[in-house]
Amino acid sequence: MKNIPTLFEWAGDQETFNRLFSTFYAKVVKDELLGDVFKNMSPEHVQHVAHFVAEVFGGEKLYTKEGGSHAKMVGKHIGKMLTEEKRQRWVQLLLQTADEVGLKSDPEFRSAFVGYLEWGTRIAVINSQLTENPVQPSEPMPVWGWGQTGGPYLPEEK
Repeated sequence: MKNIPTLFEWAGDQETFNRLFSTFYAKVVKDELLGDVFKNMSPEHVQHVAHFVAEVFGGEKLYTKEGGSHAKMVGKHIGKMLTEEKRQRWVQLLLQTADEVGLKSDPEFRSAFVGYLEWGTRIAVINSQLTENPVQPSEPMPVWGWGQTGGPYLPEEK
């Protein structure tokens, strides 16, 4: 059987994710709609996001080694009151940036990439309306692949 690469391996390496998110956030802080949301982001924010997404896509567990967790990432969005308009703009800018930096553009990879962005940003908007983090610190980091099914329609395993 053929060895199927992770999304991380297919995309390139950690530098690929670092370049994607550093270029992206340079745009975000200047964006009319998103600039205010990110104007006070920490100097480490870009690196944390690059490490988080790379880890979710199967890369080295740099975000976890830095003390990060899924609960901590969700916690960053609590109370931010993000809107659908802001979510869509964030995704739009990231996809534009992906093209600009030369992120792989084959349909299979981009489908998985966009699927993750849709899933993650919609969760961010939901959690941004909350006052308490719904994710327990013990919950594992998400793992994203080439299109495995999941969803709220599946019965819970016993």
